[in-house]
Amino acid sequence: MKVEEVLKLKNVGKTYQAKNGEIEALKDINFSVKKGEFVSIIGPSGCGKSTLLSIIAGLEKKSNGKIYIDEIETDNVSSKIGYMLQKDSLLEWRTICNNVIFGLEITHKKTKENEEYVKSLLKKYNLYDFKDKYPTQLSGGMRQRVALIRTLAIRPEILLLDEAFSALDYQTRIMVTRDIYDILRNENITTVMVTHDISEAISMSDRVIVLSARPATVKNIYKMEFEIENRNPMNVRKSPKFNKYFDSLWKELDVDAKEK
Repeated sequence: MKVEEVLKLKNVGKTYQAKNGEIEALKDINFSVKKGEFVSIIGPSGCGKSTLLSIIAGLEKKSNGKIYIDEIETDNVSSKIGYMLQKDSLLEWRTICNNVIFGLEITHKKTKENEEYVKSLLKKYNLYDFKDKYPTQLSGGMRQRVALIRTLAIRPEILLLDEAFSALDYQTRIMVTRDIYDILRNENITTVMVTHDISEAISMSDRVIVLSARPATVKNIYKMEFEIENRNPMNVRKSPKFNKYFDSLWKELDVDAKEK
């Protein structure tokens, strides 16, 4: 049985024009993501991780290479992709309910069926009782869950997370990653996450892609294999394998830092 690849990058590169010449940010990026898979991308600071995510989202143009979504080549913004940034960007003057349907409004998908879907997500993930509250009345962790449900409301096939938890304090971040992980697994959403946090990448991912220093190439890909019955980020962190993966990934990044 062939495993469905919902996202594929083939020789993707990005070169910027600068006053003193060209700057090559990304070079020959190749990888694919299977349906329902959670993949994290890590690499040295400034190597172009967020640039790569913006290119996948269609928000920034690549210089060369090809990107396929469901085996169809694409260069533009796709309705099959949802994008979550560092800040939740909730509209403070709108209630939680009106925030989560905002994406439906701007994409002209505010149908009764989709509104019922949003309501079901709010109920399923314990936010329905807060639907008439405003963002300032919610904790940072709850705001992130609201932001995620707002993104899921448009029913994306692929979710891109760009340092989505970095604005949270450490304790809240640990709790939120567990909540977000559970939601994405339950909804079977294919996810690509950029993060500086090695522990976060290990605990949430099926695979971790390591980028080299600029110009970034795919240096290595690690498959996260844990023999855990009830896998979630909290349980993964307790596994003896966790530290082994952490050490391996840290060495990859540390070598790049020294070479740079």
